Amino acid sequence: MNTRRLLLSALVAVTLVGCGGPRAFTRGTYEDPNTIEMLGDRFNENDLQLIAKKMAESLATSPRFAQPPPQGSPLPIVLVGKLRNSTSEHIDMRSLGDKIQTALAQTGRFALVDQQARQDIAEEYEYQQSGYVSPDAAKAPGQQASVDFLMTGDLASIIQEVGRDKLVYYKMTAKLNDVRSGTIAWTDEKQIRKKFEKQGVSW
Repeated sequence: MNTRRLLLSALVAVTLVGCGGPRAFTRGTYEDPNTIEMLGDRFNENDLQLIAKKMAESLATSPRFAQPPPQGSPLPIVLVGKLRNSTSEHIDMRSLGDKIQTALAQTGRFALVDQQARQDIAEEYEYQQSGYVSPDAAKAPGQQASVDFLMTGDLASIIQEVGRDKLVYYKMTAKLNDVRSGTIAWTDEKQIRKKFEKQGVSW
């Protein structure tokens, strides 16, 4: 009788370990990054891609920039500046800025200046002027291109939750500021609205 109880207890223990033990993601496959999937109610990579695509296409086709400059003329130089996060979520705004910058570059209508790279270049100037580099080959400040336009933006959100339903609304507003005059050369917004239904999660 004791042996039977011991065997039964061992079987129950093994079963519990198998059902309630540690879990890990052990197998995976590559997915198309352009595939839209919403596994949660937070800002995701699809939202980032939609915003960047809208802003780049809108700016490139706007009246002021729709026609490429005459042959031999320089492209307008754009710096994607600070993008503010006015939502209650933690959102990587630098990644959003990089995505917009890449989308603008792919239009072929703009020359881009990277804000972070400017700081790195400033440090490189100091190194090249320190004596470690041949004076004939060393680069010095004073030759960089001057930015024509500065892009700024703000991402806001409104969340409504009633019962099992939740609506999440995002609005990204971007502005292109003329550095010389301080006027707004272009502005547009991208709206994203998503609906979710609360469901139980099973393991």
